[in-house]
Parts: sequence; structure tokens; C-alpha cells
Amino acid sequence: MNSRILVLGGYGVFGGYLSEHLASLPDTDVLVAGRSATRARAFCDRHGGSPVTLDISAPDVASKIAALAPHIIIDAAGPFQAYGAAPYRIAEAAIACEAHYLDLSDDAAFTAGIGQLDGPARAAGVMVLSGVSSVPALSSAAAAALSEGLTDIHVIESVILPGNRAPRGLSVIRSILRQAGQPLRLWRGGEFETATGWSDRQSISLSASGAPPLKNRWASFIGAPDLVLFPEHFNARSVLFRAGLDLKLMHGGLGWLAGLVRIGALKNLASFARPLKWAADRLEPFGSDRGAMRVRVAGKTNTGAYEQRVWTLIISSGDGPRVPTIPARVLCRKIMSGDVTPGARPCLEAFTLDEAEQALNALDAVTERSTQPFTPLFAHALGPSFNQLPPALQDLHAVIDVRHWRGKASVIRGTNPVSRLAGWLVGFPPATPSTDVHVAMRRTAKGETWTRRFGRYTFRSYLAPARHNAPGHVTERFGFMTFRIDLTGSARDLSFPVSNGRALGLPLPAFLLPASDTREYVDEAGRACFDLSIALPLIGQVVGYKGYLTPV
Repeated sequence: MNSRILVLGGYGVFGGYLSEHLASLPDTDVLVAGRSATRARAFCDRHGGSPVTLDISAPDVASKIAALAPHIIIDAAGPFQAYGAAPYRIAEAAIACEAHYLDLSDDAAFTAGIGQLDGPARAAGVMVLSGVSSVPALSSAAAAALSEGLTDIHVIESVILPGNRAPRGLSVIRSILRQAGQPLRLWRGGEFETATGWSDRQSISLSASGAPPLKNRWASFIGAPDLVLFPEHFNARSVLFRAGLDLKLMHGGLGWLAGLVRIGALKNLASFARPLKWAADRLEPFGSDRGAMRVRVAGKTNTGAYEQRVWTLIISSGDGPRVPTIPARVLCRKIMSGDVTPGARPCLEAFTLDEAEQALNALDAVTERSTQPFTPLFAHALGPSFNQLPPALQDLHAVIDVRHWRGKASVIRGTNPVSRLAGWLVGFPPATPSTDVHVAMRRTAKGETWTRRFGRYTFRSYLAPARHNAPGHVTERFGFMTFRIDLTGSARDLSFPVSNGRALGLPLPAFLLPASDTREYVDEAGRACFDLSIALPLIGQVVGYKGYLTPV
């Protein structure tokens, strides 16, 4: 049996770790390929394998690959974003010589597009997989394991936090810099929204039994194949991906540069890759050699409960850069044993999380899976009576990440000048017999933000648990005014009476407290409906609107 594995970029950062591992296996012929014969030879002298000089951009690369007669071709060269007009020339060369193909792409478009070769790959009887790396290969294996038993996946979020002492390849740095400050499409709540690369910084702490925790690492949004592939593959309402740098100086500095790109002061940061790599290398002695990865899945179980499930990987002893090679290790073993499904596709669920964890045992790694109940804001406030609500209302208030709702509404406004002023201050829409409605409900650290758009008019409110988590109560803030709402739920509807309020933090006297007659119910079509009326004492009605919503 042919056991020859050709590793392109075989002496680079990730390719080098992979070549070293494969060369250590018995009965394996590993070809370590790259542009530099000197570097390839020096690598093989230290770690094994046979050096090969190969330029993947050369016009005759396909014939040279065929002459090597490999059984498996692994492209670890990249950057895959820069493969130009013929991005799949290596995969096509593999199919032509009937070799299986794996690549370590982290580029969403490249990985998603590999499916165009599915027909030729099937005809040749070979497996062609793109994204055989931490994402989407390993992250999809974790997401699949965590999703078992969930009937409604609300969010899948992956986070990668490398240690500062991990080697940094120029192609990886260029990949990050190309995205920093640029528009980034995120699938949230069933539709796309635009964020900014290296934005929305969060402080994340990770722990797993048997390893010291990683505390207060910064992480920000960045592009990954998961963002493109997971929404359809897992039927997930939201998919997020974050990455971070160990040193806050480096993470924050990149965030500042990304801000310059966002406002147009810089076109992009890719041209600064070499000087920024030089600066990062000078800071390598600082920080840690410990990194981590986390995949989080939250949603509704088949019993109707909501759960958050987490897979955590903590890696030590500088083994972090070896993690992206784990999927290729697993898949090479499967291919060599004849476990092959021909065709070309992104590397999604190509192996199980158990198989990945078994391969991770060769590293200084600790993994852990955990499950915790997740209670949406209204379910927390209402307690057992939440489950008595009609299913459509329960769904309306099941906000774990972002929910989008659309429908129609009519609006009436009070005619008193004071009521019109109050409505204008809050941002209530003008009167109309019918208008399109879009409501976005977004989970936050403190509660939920509701953004209501009636036609072209938008206003927001901020909901949170009542003080001391008083059962049956939430607060809702409109601008400088905050009201306590006494929720009352039943099998028919949900009502929202206001019991007290504050303006600029000061209690409102009873004669200034607005009267709210608000209820949600379900119509004959099974749609969530709302009917709201707000009036001021001695002034009269401020606003009233009613209509229906359906989920996006």
C-alpha cells in the first residue's frame, strides 16, 4: 500500500509540527516540501522525512506532484486567501493523480468553495477536505458533540486563545491583519449583521479540571470558516468566533490599529505584517506558553429546557501550535486504514470529538465538557408560570443570543402637546394605520436590549432583572427613565403593568407614573401578538400600538 504523504509548507510552523509527527509514525514515507531546498533538508535532518523542493505557484506544479506519486497531499502552506485566480490548483492536482487531499485553510471563502470539486473527487474515488485545522474541523467536532439532544440551537461560539510564546508564521499574521478593522458578516438571530474585525472585545477566563485556569484573556471578533459553514450545517440561529492575543498590549494595540482602518485612516493592515511580526517576536519572552480553545453551544433540549454546553481545551508546555495539526493526524490515520468517503467538501464532522481528544492525549493538553442550565430573562422572572405561557410567547422570550422578529403593526399617538413631547423623547413612532415592524432582542451581560423598528423609526429599551431578583418583576429603561414591570403570565397571555418608575435615578411620584396597559397573546394563526397603550396622568395617551410578530 502507498504510504507516501506529501506535506506542502512542510517545514513551516504548522506544516513542520505535522511533518515531524507523521515522520515519527512507522511505515510512513513523508515528503517535506517547500520552495527552499536548504530549509527542507535542514528540517529533515532534524526531524525525519525526505526533502522536496516544490513551488506551489509554479505552472508545472501539477506534473511535479504527480511525479512524486503521493497517497495523501496536505497543503499547510497558505495563505489561502492569496491563492489567486486558480485557488484549488493543488486540490485539482491531487484529484488528477488520485491522491487524497487535506488543507489547513482558515479562510472561509476558500474552505466553503472546495465543494465545486465534489464531482471530480467522487469520480476519482478520493477525499478532498478543506479546513483541516482548529477551525472548522476541530470546532465542528466539538459543536456536533455538544449539540446532541438539542432541538433548537440558539448559538455556537468558538474562541481560540494562543499563548504569547507560540511561534507566529507570517501567513497567519497576514490573515489576521487582513481582517482587522474590516467589515465582518456575522450570522445572528437567523440573519446576517455586520460587525468589525477585531472588535467587541471581551475578557474571558477558562478552566478545566487538571490544569491551572487561564484568567482574563481578551478576545475579539475575527473571521473564520465557522461563520460561513455552521449556520446551515448545524441549523444554528447564531454563530460567533473570537480570537485573542495573550498580551493585552498586543491585543489592545491591534484593536487600536483596527479602529484606524474602520474610520478610513488606513486602508488595511496587511502591508504591516513584517514590522508587526518583528515587534511581536521582540515580545515573545513575555506572556505565557499556555493557550486554550473553547466551543460553546446553547439551545433548547428535547425536554423543553435550555442548556449551555461547553467544551474547553487548555494546552500547556508550548504545545498550542500543534493543536491545528490534530485534525490532519486523525484523518491521515483514517485514510491509511481505508476509512474514506470520496468527495470534496469542507471538513465538518469528519471525525468525532472523542477521536480528537484521543489524539490530543499526545500533547500537554486537558479537555473538559460541561453542561449548565440556561435561563432566559423572562423565564427567570416568571419562574414556573413561564411554562404556562402559550408556546409562541415562550419562544418570543427565549433570548439566548439574538432573536429577530418581523410583522405588522398600527400606531396611534396622543394629541396633547405634553404627551407628544414625551413620545418624541422616547422615540415612539408616529401614528399610522399599518407599518412593517422589526424587533431585535439581544442578550447582554445585564439583561436584554430590545430594538424596535416601525417603518423607518427606531427606538430601544433595556430590560434587566428587578433589584434583588424579585420574582415576577423586570425593569425596562427608556432613555433616562426606568420602570419596574410586574409580569403576570397565564395560559392565555402575558401582561406588563408598571408598578413604579425612576427618572435620572430619582423615584417618580405616583401622579407622574405612566399607566401601561400592555399584553402579549397568540392569535388564531399562532402568531405572537402585542397590544400596548401608555398614558400619563392628567395628560392622556402617549402612544398605543398593536400588531403581530413572526420569528426570522
